[in-house]
Amino acid sequence: MENGTLDMELAERLSGIGEYWFSTKLAEIDRMRAEGREIIGLGVGSPDRPPHPDVIKALAVSAERPDTHAYQPYRGSKILREAFARWYGERYGVMLDPGSEVLPLIGSKEGLMHICMTYLNKGDRVLVPNPGYPTYRSAVKLSGGEVRDYMLLEENGYSPDLKGLEKEGLDGVRIMILNYSHMPTGALAPEGLFEELVGFARRNNILLVHDNPYSFIRNDKPASLLAVPGAKEVAIELNSLSKSHNMAGWRVGVLAGAAERIAEVIRFKSNMDSGMFLPLQQAAAAALSLGDEWYESLNRIYRSREQLGMEIMETLGCVCRPGQAGLFLWGRIPDTYSGDCFSFSDSVLYDKGVFITPGGIFGSGGNRYVRISLCADEDTLKNAARKIEKEKP
Repeated sequence: MENGTLDMELAERLSGIGEYWFSTKLAEIDRMRAEGREIIGLGVGSPDRPPHPDVIKALAVSAERPDTHAYQPYRGSKILREAFARWYGERYGVMLDPGSEVLPLIGSKEGLMHICMTYLNKGDRVLVPNPGYPTYRSAVKLSGGEVRDYMLLEENGYSPDLKGLEKEGLDGVRIMILNYSHMPTGALAPEGLFEELVGFARRNNILLVHDNPYSFIRNDKPASLLAVPGAKEVAIELNSLSKSHNMAGWRVGVLAGAAERIAEVIRFKSNMDSGMFLPLQQAAAAALSLGDEWYESLNRIYRSREQLGMEIMETLGCVCRPGQAGLFLWGRIPDTYSGDCFSFSDSVLYDKGVFITPGGIFGSGGNRYVRISLCADEDTLKNAARKIEKEKP
């Protein structure tokens, strides 16, 4: 201790884990804006439109009541558990017991950490998609597990090579994390993949953790891994209202699966937090009751934006695989570009004032790609196209 300052060492679990990339990059962009630069943000997948008015009304009405402000059950309110169970039945054809097979979460991101802390001991291995959501890797490492990448290649439709994984050997692997509709590539699971995954997990005694927040965006056939016969025996699924209902800041998610798995995760989660604010849960239940018109209107907006995003990608000289789903466009940077995705995206930011995401933050499999968010209105996308013009970085 010198000059009254504590000499504190970081916990070993933080070794190799830095601040979230978006956290530092957005802080840099804030500084650029403070200096007077106009920066258009097409990097983050935070929906720019509000939830349905009925959802906001449900929140306000409930919050005005004097009896809705107490601690809530660790397993979530009955109304929200039942709403999630109905939603899974109506939208995915998956029957869930709301009393034992549904666990509301304060956002699905926390669910990833809860799962890893529940099941992983030091040195246990987890199959993590590359490219894939960076939080998968962080949650595994923070819980003491070891990341084992499985590569998702464009030429294979971003599907895992399950036979190759078995041939290489799966010693020490306890969990495999999946994500379809896939982020960042926008790939959908091809027909039969979920069935193959369930068989793979059963043969190798591996728990499948399917992260499924994008299934309703730019996708006509939302799918759940749990719809596969026997999937509950080997799989659990995370879902969220952040993207499908424009409720990213509300932090409402769910873990669905067999009663045994839910009970095991509760052992950890109940020691880390209390139940979420009841008016939030009641509003989320209202969101889950919305009909087809909500999803159709949402997708009309994103389909329209997709065309403008494609024009931006083409102007940058990037090539996008057709049939992408979700909130983003994933494009391969020009083969003639000698730098990497980070220098490519930085040149667009510094020279053109448009922030796009380098694919390398999602793993080595994204090193020749960039991602554009469609969470910006048409005027913003058109303005970005004008700023980029015809010049390539």
